[in-house]
Amino acid sequence: MLDLEVVPERSLGNEQWEFTLGMPLAQAVAILQKHCRIIKNVQVLYSEQSPLSHDLILNLTQDGIKLLFDAFNQRLKVIEVYDLTKVKLKYCGVHFNSQAIAPTIEQIDQSFGATHPGVYNSAEQLFHLNFRGLSFSFQLDSWSEAPKYEPNFAHGLASLQIPHGATVKRMYIYSGNSLQDTKAPVMPLSCFLGNVYAESVDVLRDGTGPSGLRLRLLAAGCGPGVLADAKMRVFERSVYFGDSCQDVLSMLGSPHKVFYKSEDKMKIHSPSPHKQVPSKCNDYFFNYFTLGVDILFDANTHKVKKFVLHTNYPGHYNFNIYHRCEFKIPLAVKKENAGGQTETCTTYSKWDNIQELLGHPVEKPVVLHRSSSPNNTNPFGSTFCFGLQRMIFEVMQNNHIASVTLYGPPRPGAHLRTAELP
Repeated sequence: MLDLEVVPERSLGNEQWEFTLGMPLAQAVAILQKHCRIIKNVQVLYSEQSPLSHDLILNLTQDGIKLLFDAFNQRLKVIEVYDLTKVKLKYCGVHFNSQAIAPTIEQIDQSFGATHPGVYNSAEQLFHLNFRGLSFSFQLDSWSEAPKYEPNFAHGLASLQIPHGATVKRMYIYSGNSLQDTKAPVMPLSCFLGNVYAESVDVLRDGTGPSGLRLRLLAAGCGPGVLADAKMRVFERSVYFGDSCQDVLSMLGSPHKVFYKSEDKMKIHSPSPHKQVPSKCNDYFFNYFTLGVDILFDANTHKVKKFVLHTNYPGHYNFNIYHRCEFKIPLAVKKENAGGQTETCTTYSKWDNIQELLGHPVEKPVVLHRSSSPNNTNPFGSTFCFGLQRMIFEVMQNNHIASVTLYGPPRPGAHLRTAELP
């Protein structure tokens, strides 16, 4: 049985690990993978058809804990303990829930002190006792005598007097004063772990298509010293087609991984007559997992030839490898009377809407099957790749965009750096 410390409005954890509000999904999964011998039977719950309409949930079924992640930014929003019999809980080092201590209303009052009057939800038949960043729910079914509901009780507050001995049914840790209105906080400094994250990625374009990326980056706690003294730093960097390997390293730092392409399975769709000629050396990717970006370099010139932006939707083959890339892509509208108008495609755009905006039919897609080995099938099904304005949109079966690949000729002024941008 897990023995965990409750920190209202912040975290749930122990000396080895901690689930912190604002933590990215990938870090929470990394904790679960590292301690898989202790924390078992974890479920990932999400909406397959509309992944943005419901929170993304990690359900620790053996321990009675749910971790609710915001569907958009994929940071930890609420920690719910829904079965207090499966876990030990303490506050300020003192247990208020264990096999020997029942989490009664008296015990909660003794451990956490006075609070505002509770709120009764007649639909759920639950009584909610709220502290800042922490809520307890008591169920009426377990009470021996029917509760006395007094609408004008205690100076006009609609509340109940909770009977003695009532025990906690659920506990919630969240940010702010209201569980219903809570949002995932900004990522805490303790979660940066020396990494750089992308707050937003803007696709720059010229007359014919994309020319590069402008990234707004966040970093904290990278140098030596006490973490409490660290501050979050925000800075912008730009990379372009035709930039050298050294240019990209100086702009974005070292990648998390370098991947060499063994073969190009999309080459068959190229109009090039040399599609069957094997290359003497392999192109290679810089994988920036915390930015949600891959950068492909030409093996001969060592210059940027492609960018890949990942949306990290659940139900995709690459889910949880990359953090979500919050991109904005300007698209040239080709409707009649558009007059050079542009529309913006974002991480959350649906493919049908993009096609309507562009006002012209797109060619039939290339169907992309993925599998980790010849004998394995992809449990999430195929995706569809559409080519458009020097970009390839990989679209999932639920109409959301899984990734966008940007390609194009090397930029003539690729030597210009960020400081020289208008």
